[in-house]
Amino acid sequence: MQDKSKAWSGRFNEPVAELVKRYTASVEFDQRLAEFDIEGSLAHARMLGHQGIIAMSDVASIEQGLAEILQDIRDGKFEWLLDLEDVHLNIEKRLTDKVGDAGKRLHTGRSRNDQVATDVRLWLRATVDDVLARIRKLQLSLLDLAEAHFDTVMPGFTHLQVAQPVTFGHHLLAYYEMLKRDAERFTDARRRINRLPLGAAALAGTSYPIDREMVARALGFDGVCENSLDAVSDRDFAIEFTSAAALVMTHLSRFSEELILWSSPRFGFIDIADRFCTGSSIMPQKKNPDVPELVRGKTGRVTGHLVALLMLMKAQPLAYNKDNQEDKEGLFDTADTLLMTLEIYADMLRGISVDKAAMRQAASEGFATATDLADYLVKKGLPFRDAHEMVAKAVRQAVDQNCDLASLGLPQLQAFSALIEDDVFEVLTLEGSVASRNHTGGTAPAQVKQAIAGARLHLA
Repeated sequence: MQDKSKAWSGRFNEPVAELVKRYTASVEFDQRLAEFDIEGSLAHARMLGHQGIIAMSDVASIEQGLAEILQDIRDGKFEWLLDLEDVHLNIEKRLTDKVGDAGKRLHTGRSRNDQVATDVRLWLRATVDDVLARIRKLQLSLLDLAEAHFDTVMPGFTHLQVAQPVTFGHHLLAYYEMLKRDAERFTDARRRINRLPLGAAALAGTSYPIDREMVARALGFDGVCENSLDAVSDRDFAIEFTSAAALVMTHLSRFSEELILWSSPRFGFIDIADRFCTGSSIMPQKKNPDVPELVRGKTGRVTGHLVALLMLMKAQPLAYNKDNQEDKEGLFDTADTLLMTLEIYADMLRGISVDKAAMRQAASEGFATATDLADYLVKKGLPFRDAHEMVAKAVRQAVDQNCDLASLGLPQLQAFSALIEDDVFEVLTLEGSVASRNHTGGTAPAQVKQAIAGARLHLA
């Protein structure tokens, strides 16, 4: 017995098993493509009419039917049926119920293979635009915080050990640069997303006299996919989007790790607003940085989707295979996770308060100005390697005496080198250290202010 609810049932002698229906259906997750599916169908129908492939009266019926379906979807009145497998067949069946044979003619010259590839690209293009807007919002939050602390001194770390003094504003601008590269990656990826697969049909193109360029223009694509086999089987654009998303999440995960450390009483550099934290069910004193912790955790989730997409494609022969249905859930979840993370992060940064005194105190520990002392000696004529050795010995003595370098006093410092004079204490101050890095990319407050101004100009 045939299952006549299926668009392809004529070939089969028995209905699909119920378990197979549930296993192969995608309508539960791909219905989010509905508006883009309708957008693509309208452009396709108008092209068919323009080319004389279907009557203009059919085009008018299709336009009216799809407009009603779109409104039902937006109003939450559209009933999605598992028996119809996916978003495309659900909409097509409802259209046919509404307008009769005109609805059946809509699929002329196309396949679900090129249709779904078009829908996903339309959805992903809009998603990229949303991502870029939210990255910009986050960058502005970073710049505002950096501007408020362009001269706030804190320890810079390597190996999580105190290395040299930096300004908090300079530290924040490092994440601005990461996000700037992220935005560039998405902008670049958008160019490759914005190519039209429709017209490739199942895999070989179609014998109808279609005008693919007309459809591309109507849908705002930059051009068409040039090879029909590649058009229906390519998922590079999904992998590229997920790769860029994984990098953003990795950057924010690194930032989250620092926020978690800095908010710990052992650091005490910052306080995260209560609305982004939770408490403990047993320890009343606790204030847990849940949002940055979850960002750190969700980064693994997004990276996992990237690996899954790569594995999905690694052994597929040309052209389309049912495997490609598995691209959507990971892609959708990646987009949802990234968009929400960017939104909440921008807000969270505006709820961060900074303890300048705690930062400065931490910077005064760990001999952060030791390199400045070595540079001072080099400027006095001592070879750098000799200066390095001398300062290392001075640090060792300061460790033994449980004091910082400046507290050793001039006579003790001069015992290590006769080149040391009274002006040495100018370079041993935290403010003197950061101010001396006054070049492009340096941590000097003047450079930080200039970098912030340049960043704001870039975002304008």
